[in-house]
Amino acid sequence: MEVCYQLPVLPLDRPVPKHVLSRRGAISFSSSSSLFGAPDPRQLSQRRGAISYDSSDQTALYIRMLGDVRVRSQVGFEPERRSSHPYLSTHCLFLSTRLSCGSTSASSAPERRVHRLLSFQRYLHSSRLLRGVPQQIPLHILDEDYTGQARCMLEKVGTWNFDIFLFDRLTNGNSLVTLTFHLLNQYGLVELFQLDMVKLWRFLVMVQEDYHSDNPYHNAVHAADVTQAMYCYLREPMLAKSLTSYDILLGLVAAATHDLGHPGVNQPFLIKTDHYLATLYRNTSVLENHHWKSAVGLLRETGLFSHLPAEDSLNMERELGSLILATDISRQNEYLSRFRMHLDQENLCLSNASHRHFILQMALKCADICNPCRPWELSKQWSEKVTEEFFQQGDIEKKHKLEVSPLCDRETNTVGNIQIGFMTYVAEPLFAEWARFSDTRLSQTMLGHMGLNKASWGGLQQEQTSISEEAEPSTAGADTEDAAVAQMDGSRTAGGTSSKEIPQGNRES
Repeated sequence: MEVCYQLPVLPLDRPVPKHVLSRRGAISFSSSSSLFGAPDPRQLSQRRGAISYDSSDQTALYIRMLGDVRVRSQVGFEPERRSSHPYLSTHCLFLSTRLSCGSTSASSAPERRVHRLLSFQRYLHSSRLLRGVPQQIPLHILDEDYTGQARCMLEKVGTWNFDIFLFDRLTNGNSLVTLTFHLLNQYGLVELFQLDMVKLWRFLVMVQEDYHSDNPYHNAVHAADVTQAMYCYLREPMLAKSLTSYDILLGLVAAATHDLGHPGVNQPFLIKTDHYLATLYRNTSVLENHHWKSAVGLLRETGLFSHLPAEDSLNMERELGSLILATDISRQNEYLSRFRMHLDQENLCLSNASHRHFILQMALKCADICNPCRPWELSKQWSEKVTEEFFQQGDIEKKHKLEVSPLCDRETNTVGNIQIGFMTYVAEPLFAEWARFSDTRLSQTMLGHMGLNKASWGGLQQEQTSISEEAEPSTAGADTEDAAVAQMDGSRTAGGTSSKEIPQGNRES
């Protein structure tokens, strides 16, 4: 059975197999293209000054802990090999332990061509027959059940309490594909831009596949969540009455691809391990450049915009990069200061294309870090996931005798203190300015949730502190009793013979 929109259907009884969409290898980009030319060094020097180095600037210090801004240099473009996993760098081989050992071998070229022509439904059916695996449950029963519930959720996709975790389960891990296609179709963008349905579906599936599912946080579910948040912002009155169809298409595609191919570690880690991505992008917005060029590679491989004039296609790729690069957390103060200046001077004019693009950048930045603004049940899950990803990086750094990055040591940090710091120095200033720009019910709801979530984390922190303080006196009492017993034993044996020549010391609790 096929889901709505009359497209090749994603089976709902199991995830799409990795070998269905095998990669063709490296994607080369023209280094002579103005799109990928090296920026003016003067711009880079200006960017370096975007974040204060004043030790009294607590916001700047916190942002610097999240993204390294100390190492800046010119950015040149070299072809990036999509087929290589970011961890399989010559200088970073020890990270290969995070890869699964049971990866299947690559299919032959003829098989890849055949697989791309088959629908997922037909391919899985034929592969089951070839492997002799019986189908335990009729596939159509699962399709009708789960797609029905997922379709009901899509009717409320514009609500802020949209549960992306439930939606991902209902679509069996295909939330990004299903959600993004639904939104593009709902806006009429497929018909308006004459997008080929097969190319679009293939592009979205390849985007979802290129997110690393073993990342606790930076995976396809996060991308789907950001896309849903972006949709909520696009519906705000200030944007809905001003944005063009082109702006909406660009915003949704940028949200879906903004963390494409994220390796699960941050930029300082890539720099200090001499990772090939850090070398390729000269230590500047390493991850964001990687996400952008990966998205461009998929657009070109699928030919999604190949029917458009070449100049329009290049402009789309260039502006897509501008949106994705804006999510670099190390440039937070740069964008926030510019946003605040526009609001103070009241000179934002959304009939101006450059101003609309800037608002799209701010909307994507808000969508990217909106987890603290979600209801507690959702926000708490995201907080635990992002913190676990930090801690996994710290574990790798400890294992290989590297300096542990800030916020990545699970022994000295907790989910609560990380989240409170993030809300105080990063999220609250951004969403306060967004509420000035778009003073709506949604903006007030987000600020309200963030205040409640911050208070909840503070309460949990106090509970943990109280428990630890209560445990300390009992431990101290036990240690005192042990010391007294040891002293008595020592006085009995003084001057005499005893098998216990050395008194028993305190026991560690």
